[in-house]
Amino acid sequence: MYERILISTDGSEVAQKGVEHGLALARAIGARATIVMVVESLLPYVGADGGLSASAYLEYANAQKTMAEKVLDEARLAADGKGVEVDTACLENILPAEAIIETARARNCGLIVMSSHGRRGLRRLILGSVTSEVLANSPIPVLVVR
Repeated sequence: MYERILISTDGSEVAQKGVEHGLALARAIGARATIVMVVESLLPYVGADGGLSASAYLEYANAQKTMAEKVLDEARLAADGKGVEVDTACLENILPAEAIIETARARNCGLIVMSSHGRRGLRRLILGSVTSEVLANSPIPVLVVR
């Protein structure tokens, strides 16, 4: 039914459930998987003077990329352990819902698998809204894992 599944993660514990479920589904139906993570490389705040130093930006962006690479490497290892053919994508400076939908479309995915929400606190509200936005705008079926 689905030859390729896009699995979205943000590295959180809840998102990991989505990754595990997506990989199990891919294995069960013999599908390939693409695991995508969208990172913010822009600082969520600015200095007291309203400015943002280049070094602070680079430090933050590099930390985000390093974290994403670690999360995607772990997901790749989990896929290998399940015998699922997988590729990964780390996207930055794009709205998460847009990135998920566009990547699924570009890679000919027939299904998007994602968790119901991501991190806790304010971050959870923002990431939970990503799931809602993907559900509302995706022309591709979406499986939400709780």
